[in-house]
Amino acid sequence: MASQFDNDAPAGIAGRVKRLILDPKAEWPRIDAEPMSVRAIMVGWVLPLAAIGPVARLIGSLVFGYGFLGLHYRPSVSAAIATAVIGYVAAVIATWVLALVIDALAPSFGGVKSNVQAMKVAAFSATAGWVAAIFGLIPSIAFLALLGLYSLYLLYLGLPLLMKSPPEKAMSYTIVTIIAAVVLFIVAAILVSAVTRAFVPVPAFSGGTVTGSVSVPGVGKVDLGKLDAAARQMQASADAAGKMDSATPSAVAPATLQAMLPGDVDGWKRTEIESSGGGAAGVAGSNTQATYSSGSNSFTLSVTDSGALGSLATLGGALAGQSTKQTATGYEKTSTLNGNMVSEKWDNDAHSGSYGTLIASRFMVSADGNAPSIDVLKHAVASIDLGKLQALAK
Repeated sequence: MASQFDNDAPAGIAGRVKRLILDPKAEWPRIDAEPMSVRAIMVGWVLPLAAIGPVARLIGSLVFGYGFLGLHYRPSVSAAIATAVIGYVAAVIATWVLALVIDALAPSFGGVKSNVQAMKVAAFSATAGWVAAIFGLIPSIAFLALLGLYSLYLLYLGLPLLMKSPPEKAMSYTIVTIIAAVVLFIVAAILVSAVTRAFVPVPAFSGGTVTGSVSVPGVGKVDLGKLDAAARQMQASADAAGKMDSATPSAVAPATLQAMLPGDVDGWKRTEIESSGGGAAGVAGSNTQATYSSGSNSFTLSVTDSGALGSLATLGGALAGQSTKQTATGYEKTSTLNGNMVSEKWDNDAHSGSYGTLIASRFMVSADGNAPSIDVLKHAVASIDLGKLQALAK
């Protein structure tokens, strides 16, 4: 199904996102007047944008992991993918339920019931929150997702206009809807956590283009052109999902990834090796990892393919920023090298750290553990044929 969002001036989904955030007072009347259907809104807007957060957190957790008080945790690929899929489904369902609530409340506040208009409000007001969720790509700055609270302002502007609520009742209508939305998304978060724990075992350890960029403090620049390209590919994926006649792209076989791991790295001997692959809800992924040892030191080298997420993973390429943090005993740094995101962390006292890079917005290659210096981990990542991964991504 071709979505009417493809023809929005000036440039599809990314264009409307930009207009909603920068000039919502002018964009809401356009949305109000534009003929749509509930299905078109779900397929053309909710499905692509609601995926930003789950995909960003998936990539961020597998590439960078999570650190706290000197501890570092990186989930298994199957657990990370399952969590992302469950979170994605919950977000879509929560948006649909919120639209039902908005529609049901309309007569109580002098508004006019309309399931299409209610879906417009629920879907388009959530835009800021969905876009801000891209900060989950780098766990250390994931708190910037709080910028998504701007969605409350979008709701404040759009709700009374689209649901035809009189001015004297508009504020009450908005407040009640916000309360309902908060409760709804808290319940969704609880359900995601419960379902994830139940099904995921705990691991052992159209027209036009958008160009230019937007500077994000502490991150760098978000390339609107790349974001628009990613949005268009997500739309194609959503259309295919709506037709149910297109298979999800499969991940590279675990055996293929395993064959890329070297037998030794600069004299460090490989002592263990394992591979896995799997999926949930039609989304698949694969991973291989090996442990390399030298004396009492060891590190893990891993390659993960998130390619089953298809075009959604290209959101990673929209970021081209950098950040640096100095600690008492080391540092943490995120940068871009040859178009690929790179993250490194090192503790001089513990002689431990991690180094990882995201290839073609799809393959995560990382090394983490104990070593004499960060250079050992960098050489380990360089021992993987990154050019071959680039070719596999095409």
